[in-house]
Amino acid sequence: MNPEKDFAPLTPNIVRALNDKLYEKRKVAALEIEKLVREFVAQNNTVQIKHVIQTLSQEFALSQHPHSRKGGLIGLAACSIALGKDSGLYLKELIEPVLACFNDADSRLRYYACEALYNIVKVARGAVLPHFNVLFDGLSKLAADPDPNVKSGSELLDRLLKDIVTESNKFDLVGFIPLLRERIYSNNQYARQFIISWILVLESVPDINLLDYLPEILDGLFQILGDNGKEIRKMCEVVLGEFLKEIKKNPSSVKFAEMANILVIHCQTTDDLIQLTAMCWMREFIQLAGRVMLPYSSGILTAVLPCLAYDDRKKMDSDIKEVANVCNQSLMKLVTPEDDEPDEPKPVVQRHADPNPDDSLAKQEGTDSGGPDGACDSSFGSGISVFSPAGTERAPVTLHLDGIVQVLNCHLSDMAIGMMTRIAVLKWLYHLYIKTPRKMFRHTDSLFPILLQTLSDESDEVILKDLEVLAEIASSPAGQTDDLGPLDGPDLRISHSELQVPTPGRASLLPTPSTKGLECSPSTPTMNSYFYKFMINLLRRFSSERRLLEVRGAFIIRQLCLLLNAENIFHSMADILLREEDLKFASTMVHTLNTILLTSTELFQLRNQLKDLKTLESQNLFCCLYRSWCHNPVTTVSLCFLTQNYRHAYDLIQKFGDLEVTVDFLTEVDKLVQLIECPIFTYLRLQLLDVKNNPYLIKALYGLLMLLPQSSAFQLLSHRLQCVPNPELLQTEDSLKAAPKSQKADAPSIDYTELLQHFEKVQKKHLEVRHQRSGRGDHLDRRVVL
Repeated sequence: MNPEKDFAPLTPNIVRALNDKLYEKRKVAALEIEKLVREFVAQNNTVQIKHVIQTLSQEFALSQHPHSRKGGLIGLAACSIALGKDSGLYLKELIEPVLACFNDADSRLRYYACEALYNIVKVARGAVLPHFNVLFDGLSKLAADPDPNVKSGSELLDRLLKDIVTESNKFDLVGFIPLLRERIYSNNQYARQFIISWILVLESVPDINLLDYLPEILDGLFQILGDNGKEIRKMCEVVLGEFLKEIKKNPSSVKFAEMANILVIHCQTTDDLIQLTAMCWMREFIQLAGRVMLPYSSGILTAVLPCLAYDDRKKMDSDIKEVANVCNQSLMKLVTPEDDEPDEPKPVVQRHADPNPDDSLAKQEGTDSGGPDGACDSSFGSGISVFSPAGTERAPVTLHLDGIVQVLNCHLSDMAIGMMTRIAVLKWLYHLYIKTPRKMFRHTDSLFPILLQTLSDESDEVILKDLEVLAEIASSPAGQTDDLGPLDGPDLRISHSELQVPTPGRASLLPTPSTKGLECSPSTPTMNSYFYKFMINLLRRFSSERRLLEVRGAFIIRQLCLLLNAENIFHSMADILLREEDLKFASTMVHTLNTILLTSTELFQLRNQLKDLKTLESQNLFCCLYRSWCHNPVTTVSLCFLTQNYRHAYDLIQKFGDLEVTVDFLTEVDKLVQLIECPIFTYLRLQLLDVKNNPYLIKALYGLLMLLPQSSAFQLLSHRLQCVPNPELLQTEDSLKAAPKSQKADAPSIDYTELLQHFEKVQKKHLEVRHQRSGRGDHLDRRVVL
């Protein structure tokens, strides 16, 4: 510094003392400056006051010499003390040089700068609020200072500034929020602690409504919640808890929509505390905002559904799962039949709606949520409130089914996803088909293949829910359409052309649209155009995945009989199998269906309907079943036993002599004998008492006996037939006078001769196929030489 330079009105002695390396001498100079400035204040000499401040700032505080900078700082503090209440007129000139020293490399000088600013602020009090942002900016840097003395000094200044803000009602929150939004993304532990402490203070001031600006800082708060420091995490929990309490108390001022996507992002984090906190917020948002949250359903489901499969053995996971389940249930309840009305969606009072909430969700994975340009982007919307003041324009809330279905489809397709999540997805699909059937049927073609694939799931609960969805698709009136487009996927190995209704004469799994085909197709009002497609694709799945048929086939069909019309299911499957080209599969499938028909409690009513064939409908059903049952000779006989067509059963057994008798064939005869001993055929066994009127029943049973080798089944049936009484012993006087009764009259509408010819034709085809396989060497000859 030039010693000959004029620093008036500062005296040379003051100048020398300010430049001295000793603190005591600089302090003496500061007292002289304070005395000098007081005189100028008394004289109202503002020119000289500004001159003193400018000199101390430019020539000392901003000097290159460290001791001069220290002298300038203490001198500026002295000026502020001397100015007293008038210091507010010169705050900009006083504060700026001091703040510049906050960045000094010398920690001792940073401490003096902090001390000087403390004295300036202490004198000015509320007058410093217009300069709050620059003070906050400087303090946020000192909060992370490595020197403990500097940190300690900054904490004193911080507490003083908080007291001033708390006492004042002139704090400029609007001007402060952009700075807060920027600094809240700091990764420094001390800076984060500083930010959280200020948010907590501002939240506690009654005159400051920080809730209005919560969408701008919420993402940053969740970032801080993931800090490694326990104390900071705890502080952040407290802040978020206070905000949530205020949201519950004052939902009318909450911008739910602007924060929805922020919560969606943090509900998917790997940090347990962040995820649980965000999920709790989401639960409250859905319950408080109601249908305002519907446009964000796809994002919410993306976050919530995986949590439903969390492990209950871990405390945090169990808590997250519980809250996620509440979120899921609450969101599901928001979907109503009104959402199926495309032209007049249900209105909800709101302000500004996010035009495309799903668009912002689609970008969330590629957005850096750790910065102010990430999760706090304007794509989160601009404020929807279900409690807007009267007179606010009403805008409709639309359920974005496309996004929801895409999320559900994605989760259902992921085989690694947990069982509870898959069940929840299926419950959602069922709920949507119930509440919004017209809109949902637009997505059926894309959902159908994965729903069929889900039938192979390891969990019975998943399969049950899956069948409920498929049954609803097959029976909903909204599914009645003339569009018979493909519903299958590449996993079923069927081309699109094969799934269309074929032209007459074309060999396919589907029936031809001939009169006979239409007569055999289900036609009750409870079924729609998707029902027959479902049956076709279900059988195709059984055909391509034989283990599914073996392990779950009976379970699936029995459940479908409970959910849908059992007659229609058997009618349609029999009709489809009649045209099946894979004869081995057709035989296996017929055997499965026959076992279900004869043994399942779910089919009790259908068995009773077939037992007497009294109605035209039951006769048509018998004929339809019979034609397909012909793929398996023994099941055909059992169907005749069930329908009390004993003469025809006897005629069929007579044809067995022309068949190729294999081990499998004899095994099926053995099982039929066992079935005859079951409660289902109690009526048949009792009819053996009426020998005179049931001669063909006895003949048919003897025919089965003659087919069997000397086995346990042979002994069982032989003993049963030995119990058949002598008809002469049973005759009474009345019965002798009565005209002899023949076997149960055949229904006049059934042409049994034609049915027998059909049986011979089918068996001939089976024999040809077996011989072809045997000729290729890929068939094990299992014939038995008798």
